[in-house]
Amino acid sequence: MGLISDLLSSTGLAPPADPVDAVKLAGQLSEVLKLSILPHSISASNGLIFAVGRRDDERVLCVAARPTNSTLIEFVGKEFPASIDGERVSARVCVTNHANAMDVRKRLAFTRPQVIGLRKSFGFGDRLGLATSGHVRAVRGTTLRPFFAQQSIREMTRSGRDPEAVLDDATWGILEEAYREAHGADADHLKTTEDADACMAAGFTLYTVDPGYYVDISADTEPMSGIIQKFSELPWKELETTPADLRKRLLAAPIPVSGKLTVEFTEETLSRAAVKYARAVMHVAKLHRHIAAKLPADAFELELSVDETATPTSVAEHCFIALELKRMDVRWVSLAPRFVGAFEKGVDYIGDPAEFERKFVDHVEIARELGPYKLSLHSGSDKFSIYPVIARHAGELIHVKTAGTSYLEALRVAAVLDPALFREILSFSVSRYEEDRRSYHVSADVAKVPEGQSLKDGQLEKLLEQFDARQVLHVTYGSVLTAKDESGASRFRERLLTVLKRNPEVHAAAVQKHLERHVQPFT
Repeated sequence: MGLISDLLSSTGLAPPADPVDAVKLAGQLSEVLKLSILPHSISASNGLIFAVGRRDDERVLCVAARPTNSTLIEFVGKEFPASIDGERVSARVCVTNHANAMDVRKRLAFTRPQVIGLRKSFGFGDRLGLATSGHVRAVRGTTLRPFFAQQSIREMTRSGRDPEAVLDDATWGILEEAYREAHGADADHLKTTEDADACMAAGFTLYTVDPGYYVDISADTEPMSGIIQKFSELPWKELETTPADLRKRLLAAPIPVSGKLTVEFTEETLSRAAVKYARAVMHVAKLHRHIAAKLPADAFELELSVDETATPTSVAEHCFIALELKRMDVRWVSLAPRFVGAFEKGVDYIGDPAEFERKFVDHVEIARELGPYKLSLHSGSDKFSIYPVIARHAGELIHVKTAGTSYLEALRVAAVLDPALFREILSFSVSRYEEDRRSYHVSADVAKVPEGQSLKDGQLEKLLEQFDARQVLHVTYGSVLTAKDESGASRFRERLLTVLKRNPEVHAAAVQKHLERHVQPFT
């Protein structure tokens, strides 16, 4: 029997094809279908052969089966009968739409996101939907568990996408690279039950709740008279406790977190922690119960994020959050405190690394002893100076999130291959920066961003290494991707996507090279 007969006879998930045989089969299918099949994408399951192909710069799904296999009709596409190595087959060329993505996830278990649990993990955000191949190549062969589909509702809105599109785009990249290890899908920075519902319907597995609206950062500096008043006005009924019970639990004696750390609350530190975070904990509990009422316990995991606040989360406050979440029966896998120092978008850590390490060690102790759960590093891209510290102390209890750094690699490709487009995007981004920066912690100065017109084509790529230009380009992605020209057509998005689609290997290589620098310290 030949390779195609073996694959068509498979009753489960067939092993990856031998590279030599895969190249041969890809060539045969390419000739039949009049397109280019990617040999490394070939997979087979229960009598169906799946592959990703390229036609006119577009990615397409190819599915082949024996003519008697009625499952083939579930995939929407044009059918081509053929004979390959004496085996009669029917092959379909299908668009990469939502219906076909759902069928792929139904038929190929390795394309479905899973619950990852307490394994060190890495989130690869993709704002354009074309970066997953590079992400797979960066993480393949490591001990990290990846989240290829990861995007917040805010990012989806700004980039003109929805939860289904985010998950589907990751599916196509996973299938293209035949990545067969466990991976998750992160519905990031959820604020409402409506946001959670949309992501549940799409099939995400990690739900990151952002209760930042309910964090009262004035608790850090407000006079004690005001804190006492606010403490008395907390929604104790919804919190399912009383002031007396809270004091009894946390003031009676020092809390021995571990042999290395003891947390001791005073009336003041407890009151300030409660005023700052109690409502946030209540909101997390509400969303957790909402999700748990709709999904089986083994079908989802929860993350809590309080990183997008102005002031750091102290060790005592972290302890308060964890103990209160446990009291309210919240089950969570990771927590993103607001760490000391500045975690600005697209650039390295700003602050004292030694101070960060001292504080981080205590946060790890709390996560290990009061959970265990992972510490989640948001705005985690490009923080190269502190990755070794994080990896050394956290071990498996770490989750790193990146997103915009992959978008910047797409712009790098444009800078090299379409300098005129890059110059237009740069100029537009500079004009949008002051408006778009409002929801981000950034400090770039547009006056320090060189004008694209003053640089030669070969110098443009270096702007992706310059602090101010990098941040300006990073936070204006939404405006760039949704900008319209006078006719109402896309001003930049389609032109940028065209550059990437015409040069998929250049794009994947750029993303892989950059993200490997992120992944390496954790492997």
